[in-house]
Amino acid sequence: MLQISAVVPVFNEEESLSELTQWISRVMNDHGFSYEIILVNDGSTDDSWAEISRLSEDNGNIKGINFTRNYGKSAALDAGFKKAQGKVVITLDADLQDSPDEIPELYHMIHEQGYDVVSGWKKERHDPITKTIPSRFFNAVTRWISGIKLHDFNCGLKAYKLKVVKNIQVYGEMHRYIPLLAKWNGFGKIGEKVVQHQARKYGVSKFGIERFLNGFLDLISVSFVHRYKKKPMHFFGLLGTLSFVSGFLITCWLIFQKIYGLKKGLEVREIVDQPLFFLALVALIIGVQLFVTGFIAELMTSNQSKESEYKIDEEINFDY
Repeated sequence: MLQISAVVPVFNEEESLSELTQWISRVMNDHGFSYEIILVNDGSTDDSWAEISRLSEDNGNIKGINFTRNYGKSAALDAGFKKAQGKVVITLDADLQDSPDEIPELYHMIHEQGYDVVSGWKKERHDPITKTIPSRFFNAVTRWISGIKLHDFNCGLKAYKLKVVKNIQVYGEMHRYIPLLAKWNGFGKIGEKVVQHQARKYGVSKFGIERFLNGFLDLISVSFVHRYKKKPMHFFGLLGTLSFVSGFLITCWLIFQKIYGLKKGLEVREIVDQPLFFLALVALIIGVQLFVTGFIAELMTSNQSKESEYKIDEEINFDY
């Protein structure tokens, strides 16, 4: 069995691929590791796929997956995880900012120290302040919500036991939260290693400031899905109950006021003339709608099977 699978998402990185694969191969050979390098071309518009094809001809350890279009980093990692065969799976970015020299130590932390996941921490970063400050804020919020004490959830350099990547599914923009997905699937021994962050050598960053906003939305989404995926009625039913009971109590209060006032001979406004009546009506309707939503969600989750959201055009050097 292979010792290491290196999974590398690729998007318009043709200039760096040769240097990256040579660097990875040199590290693997120097330490006597059996390995494979899985390059997942995520719909690049340059000649990345042609470069991957050329490199795979020169080195049989290099394998390629080509998407029909750009699906995002999560889809690329998911495709690579499905194909990975190494006891330890290492993920790296293709832009040479992640150093393959970190691979041996990451491997030993997984293989010998028993970690399920080890995340890199780019303690000293070669990025502009427009990326570092939002990143620190994002990581602080993610630590608080997830309870996982990692400094850098966004670091592309991570290591996993093979059984971890085979038991999680990465979709949407969930690649930032793979440690969280692993923890929720029972793989709770998560470590961290300070890693070297290289200055970008070729091209420009493929990520803008909007990734942080998307990151927060994804964090809310993955938290909700984890807690209520198998019991959506617990969420919608609770909200529906609170809304319906509130509306019912307000309605009872208005009726009581009306009856009490008439008995005492007081001048009482009509129920339909009071703003509280419309508030109660809205609360009752929303309560019923939330109950119905909960029932429908229960039916959907009981029959749901999630399919891959990406299409593979071509594969290279996979014999399994």
